[in-house]
Amino acid sequence: MYKVKCLNPIAKVGMDVFSDAYEKTEEFAEAEVAMVRSAAMHDMDLPEGLLTVARAGAGVNNIPLEKCAGKGIVVFNTPGANANGVKEAVLAGMFLAARDIVGGINWVQSEKTDPAIDKLVEKKKSQFAGTEIKGKKLGVIGLGAIGVRVANACNRLGMEVYGYDPFISVDAAWSLSRDIKHINNLDDIYANCDFISVHVPLMDDTRKMINEEAIAKMKDGVIILNFARDLLVDDDAMEKALASGKVRRYVTDFPNARTAQMAGVIAIPHLGASTEESEDNCAVMAAKQVRDYVENGNIKNSVNYPACDMGVCKAEGRVAICHRNIPKILSKLTNVCAEEGLNIEDMTNKSKGAWAYTMIDMNVSASDEVLNALKAVEGVVKVRKIK
Repeated sequence: MYKVKCLNPIAKVGMDVFSDAYEKTEEFAEAEVAMVRSAAMHDMDLPEGLLTVARAGAGVNNIPLEKCAGKGIVVFNTPGANANGVKEAVLAGMFLAARDIVGGINWVQSEKTDPAIDKLVEKKKSQFAGTEIKGKKLGVIGLGAIGVRVANACNRLGMEVYGYDPFISVDAAWSLSRDIKHINNLDDIYANCDFISVHVPLMDDTRKMINEEAIAKMKDGVIILNFARDLLVDDDAMEKALASGKVRRYVTDFPNARTAQMAGVIAIPHLGASTEESEDNCAVMAAKQVRDYVENGNIKNSVNYPACDMGVCKAEGRVAICHRNIPKILSKLTNVCAEEGLNIEDMTNKSKGAWAYTMIDMNVSASDEVLNALKAVEGVVKVRKIK
């Protein structure tokens, strides 16, 4: 029986994916599986028996990835599961920014007790007038699961769409409409686009990528949308740009103490993926990935270990090994099998940065002696008997 700890509420449809071989526990210390959404895990003591952490969502800033890797804990996320929900939120943000709908709504609320409000509306509505998005130029920075959907949807709405992603995947490229202009230089987006929507992960080279230098290259009156990560935008630079009129509106799904008070900001309380459908999709995808890893050893959508898939085990035995990506370790692992008289029927080894993962199918189920010998190999952090 595998014990599952939910560090946040997880949609029931996702938890229903687990079979009777899994049971929920309230004690994190005894968990073998952790399901999480936004709970901060950096200061948590990770149980010795913890096999995996599954993030029901895309961002993993709340999870200590390297610490988990060092303990052989595979961390999963669910890229694309909430993509449609975020796409729709981006579209809503574009409409709110293009036309001062929020300002208009707030004005109505401020005047709602005036019995002549219907006549007042006709006199005051011009101050909330805006523009249509049809025919405008949109730059999408980052063409992952969300960026592709935003680009395609806006293209269908009659916008001229520019897409930038030097690392676009094959799947994303196939999904992208042929009408999207694939741009190789960010400066082209800055110089030409009326709207810019950012969809990149937060890394060292993307932190504050929308800064004073980048904004200076943009068109006057540009509208910037950030439904990816708060720290992709330099708040100091944004405040100056809004005050000068260089940036017409900044739409962010990540309000903070600065942006929540800036004039010209439309701050949304992190609602991008807050739909029933997105939460259900993320929960189901996370649970399926956990089951495949726990029961078969396969890894899909891990952020700290490489993808690795040997399907359902048909051999008599299978072991899964989390280890450091160092020279000669693979030969040492196979030598252990040879010394124990085991025949390797199939094997795969994948690496991701400093970490690697090996699965070995054998002609017999591995004994405790074999497992202990594998654990003793320098660089190995976890050995698990799958079958």
